Amino acid sequence: MVVVSTNRVPAKTLRELIAWLKANPDKASLGTVGVGSATHIAGLFFQKLTATRLLLVPYRGAAQGMQDLLGGQLDLFMPQATLALPQVRAGTIRAYAVMGSARLDSGPDIPTADEAGAPGLYLSTWSGLWAPKATPQAIVRMLNAAAMEALADASVRARLRDLGQEIPPTEQQTPEALGAFQRAEAAKWWPIIKAAGIKGE
Repeated sequence: MVVVSTNRVPAKTLRELIAWLKANPDKASLGTVGVGSATHIAGLFFQKLTATRLLLVPYRGAAQGMQDLLGGQLDLFMPQATLALPQVRAGTIRAYAVMGSARLDSGPDIPTADEAGAPGLYLSTWSGLWAPKATPQAIVRMLNAAAMEALADASVRARLRDLGQEIPPTEQQTPEALGAFQRAEAAKWWPIIKAAGIKGE
């Protein structure tokens, strides 16, 4: 995910943005894609980590939030790189940082959160391939092999990189690795979700 703003926000760097937000508590708006969404959690995490206060504005979808950001009706957004990068490249919005420890191959000029002044501001959306719990292991292995084969294809890799997607290393593309990663993610984000009183709808 990427921290971006409308070009009307005066801050040019993430450090300047944090300082501006601290000087203007509860005045800047941050778009989210509904309660409990990754963008909502990103906003809560950002506020906690930076000791800032924002007005969270829920949207029905990321496209609507991006439209209002482009139009200047929204100050900030923390969408997936896939949505943000075309607008960043066009200069229609400003990017402050990638919410991770490594720069994106598809956006190498955007600093990491650590480089930009918010160490540990890591949040990414990710995808996995799931099957019902009772699925035989032979089928799970077959599906996993097919997915790994697709992710190894050069044209698939190039297309995903163009979209701002990062492909995990081969050793992290197993059912066991995915299960461990999911458990770690739940442990990391549950306290923030619980503290905010977010419930499943």
